[in-house]
Amino acid sequence: MNGRESRLLDGRLKIRHLVLVQTLTQHQSIVAAANALHVTQPVLTRRLRELEEILGVTLFERTSRGVTPTEFGAAFVEHSCAVLAQISQAARHLDEIADARRGRVIVGSHLVGANLLVPRAIAAFKAQSPLVTVVTREGTPESLLLELESGQVDLIVGRLTSPPPAGMTQRHLYHEPITAVVGAQHALAGRAAVRSEDLSEHPWILPGPETVLRRELEEYFLSRRISVPQNVVESTAFLTVRQLLIDGDFVAFLPTLIAQEDERLTVLDIGLAGIRQTVGATMSTGRRLNPASLAFIFCLVRAAGPLEAARRVHDTRTAEAVERISP
Repeated sequence: MNGRESRLLDGRLKIRHLVLVQTLTQHQSIVAAANALHVTQPVLTRRLRELEEILGVTLFERTSRGVTPTEFGAAFVEHSCAVLAQISQAARHLDEIADARRGRVIVGSHLVGANLLVPRAIAAFKAQSPLVTVVTREGTPESLLLELESGQVDLIVGRLTSPPPAGMTQRHLYHEPITAVVGAQHALAGRAAVRSEDLSEHPWILPGPETVLRRELEEYFLSRRISVPQNVVESTAFLTVRQLLIDGDFVAFLPTLIAQEDERLTVLDIGLAGIRQTVGATMSTGRRLNPASLAFIFCLVRAAGPLEAARRVHDTRTAEAVERISP
């Protein structure tokens, strides 16, 4: 154990020190941070000096605009936030064990699974646990993983990766195909069969280039010698994508179930063979789920059954579509 580590564990470091640096970083002002913590400025300054003496480094610099974290400060704040998140999680976990009928389940979700699976699971869960609050948070897979690691969400529902991220465990729920979707008024809507080449005549809505799905789509069309159009919108915000499809001439590539129950959208009769997403729940390996979260996962499993059955029907129809348009 080195000198700085021993000083952190000798009993002088308090939870209030962690709260202090988090609050200072948020407000970037001694005055504002003192007000937020309901202490005087001299008390706050004294506590900051205590912490800096324990660590042996300067955490904040005073400027004409307030205070800003030093390189040491930014690093310490990051770890402080993670520790405070874990403490909050522990308090919530103890409350929920004391009364399993109450509490909170915080679910992170991205596009896949968010439209049908998560709402259906929530409805079933609330029917059996009306006093448990369900909180949903949307975000990119990357941002949600960070929240899962820090204890800000209990589980993530969305596309599974292989292998799982380090420190994570996954529960497979169902497979969801990707398909081409247009608005009900689109020129391609209602055609008995659509060729891949027909899509290139229209503007596309695609996920960002950093996503697995984007790479899979590009590889799919490249294998058919079809170039991605220059006229592209990049978005995974479903409400934005949906409105663009309804109002414009766009083609989007979305999980099939998103469009199947929306009368203003049309799933094109085209087989994007081999492009599908494995949908499931991702949890932290090192954190025990509370009883409410475990019950919610059970509701996810039950809700996924009919969706997997619908996927099998879609696969049969896709195979028939591919056979019709094959030379």
